Order: sequence, then structure tokens, then C-alpha cells
Amino acid sequence: MKGIDFITVVKNAWREYDDSRIILDISDISAMVSTNHVYRIKFLDQSIIIAKLSYFGKYEHFVEDHSIINSLSNNLPEPFDNFLARSLMKKNELYVHHHISELLDVWVVFYRPIKIKQKLPSRLGEHHITKLAEQFGLFHKACTKVRHTLPESSKSTQTDIQDLLDFLQTKEGHFEYGIVRKELETQCHTFLEFYEYSQTEDIPIIPVFVDWNIGNFSVTKSLRLYSRWDYDWFRMSTRMMDFYFLSRVVSDVGDRTIFTYNIKVLKEERFILFLKKYHEVFPLTELEIRMLPEMYRFFLLNYTIKYGRYFFHEVYATKLKTEAFNLHLPSIANFNVDRLLKSLNI
Repeated sequence: MKGIDFITVVKNAWREYDDSRIILDISDISAMVSTNHVYRIKFLDQSIIIAKLSYFGKYEHFVEDHSIINSLSNNLPEPFDNFLARSLMKKNELYVHHHISELLDVWVVFYRPIKIKQKLPSRLGEHHITKLAEQFGLFHKACTKVRHTLPESSKSTQTDIQDLLDFLQTKEGHFEYGIVRKELETQCHTFLEFYEYSQTEDIPIIPVFVDWNIGNFSVTKSLRLYSRWDYDWFRMSTRMMDFYFLSRVVSDVGDRTIFTYNIKVLKEERFILFLKKYHEVFPLTELEIRMLPEMYRFFLLNYTIKYGRYFFHEVYATKLKTEAFNLHLPSIANFNVDRLLKSLNI
């Protein structure tokens, strides 16, 4: 949507929210890697508010996700009670501006600015890995504790993959995916079969943020989780959904601007070290460990193939999608979780 005046949409959204506070300036601070746009609004009194504008997905899902996140931010116990950026309310409801015109169907939410402390180094040392594992164990435990207090979610991994499967069977799906369509249908069915199998055990559904790129959160000097922003991939799911990106954070390669989504990071000794420490804090089950390659499969199907063009620049999205087709999805068949289970004595 190049050339669209999103700033005017943001201005109108604020006027609808509270026209008594005069806007002095609006700056685009977007990362420029997705369909979401982020703006810093400065007011006449020098106060700051952050605006997020999106046209990815469905408006109803956006409101649903942010309602859950806002409840979570209020309900999380210490030390995570101020961990998440909070959205603004109007009266007693989350405020989301929905702009619809002939050219646009977009929505805007406002956030209070969140304090940021230290970013992790691009390649972590062992002390970083063990401390981070402890912190994520504690964070997942806190999210599990409050899960029954949160609004319901209409999305699940099952519905997302079923949506992709349904699309693959349409004329548009035949055209977009061509000769790889049948293989993608097989991959979808494989995931859905495991999903059905996983229902034999009561696995808690908790809030997960999926994308734990080191640019999305900050820590204290003592490496405690301090603040988190960027909710593009938020969902209610098993905690195992977070682990693929956590394996990338602790990987030997570290954070890079040129990257690929391979399965090798789930096999590294550094990730096993992470799992061992996490397991001490918040024990994992055998079924959860067996979920790891399936959550990786879901990530490739949903975020790289189905929605990749919304999260990455076009050229890079095509590269990641091609790699997922040709390399990463086939690699799952050779991934064996037995080594991980043995390392945790499960």
C-alpha cells in the first residue's frame, strides 16, 4: 500500500479517542519489515504515545489478540507485572480504531511507551543461555498460572492450518502454489494428525509471543526479562510454540541480518543446555518435547509460507518460502527427539 497516507488515519484515530490532547508531531518508527506500521505521537505537552497501524489478517482477530494481551499485562504477577506494553483503553474497553474506505481497511491501536533496558548480545554466552532459560521458565509458569483469567481466543493451530489447507484446494491456491501444492497439503495433514494425537494429554494453552527475536525484548543487567513489545505473532497455544525462536536466540550462529529458518538449531548443544535449565524451573513432558518438530512445521507452514509476504520484504519472503519448500519441511522427517528426551531424563 505504497503512497497511502497512513499518518492521517492515525491522526483521525487519535481525534476519535481524545481530541482534547493536541498532536505536535507524528514520526514513523516502523521496522519496515511487515505490514504493520508503528508511529511515535508527540503531543503539545511533550508526552508520547505509540500507535500501531495494521492491515494484516482480520480486524476481529486483531482486537481479540490485543484484548487478551491487555488482560495478560494486568494479570501477570511479579516480576512480570510491568513486562508487557499496555494498550490504551477508552471508558472500560480496549480502544481500536477501524478505518474502512474504498482503498483501505486498516485498524489502529495505541500503546503506552514501555521502558527498555539492555538488549542481549547477538551471540550469547553460556551464562546468558542458562539465565534466559530460567527466565522463560518463570515467564511461562506465570502465563500458565493466569491462563484461566484471560478472554477466549477463536484461533488455534488447527484452525490456521485448516485455513491453509482449504486455500490450497481453491483455484487461487492451485495458481499460487502450483506443483508444490500437493506436498503442502501432505504437510498440513501431517500436522493435523499430530494435533489430534496431542489432544490425548491435557497440554495447557497459554499466551505465546512466538517471535522472540532479540530485538523484541530487553533484559536487566542481571539478565532478568524486563520488557517486551511487538505482538505481530501473538497467539494462544502450547508453550512449545515459543521454543523454535528461543533455540534461534541461543544458537551458535546468533542473531544475523541474513538468516534462514533451518531445524539445526533444535539439535545444538546450546539449545540442549537451555532445555535442561528450563526443565529445572518448569518441567517439560515427553509429549511436549515431541511437539517441537511439529511446532517448527507449523511455523514454516503458517508464518513463512502462508503469511511470509506480510512479514518480510518481497525478495526475502520468496527466498524463505523457497527454502521452506525445498529444504526445511523435508528435513523434519529426519529429526529425532530422542536425544532431547534423554538429555532431560524423560
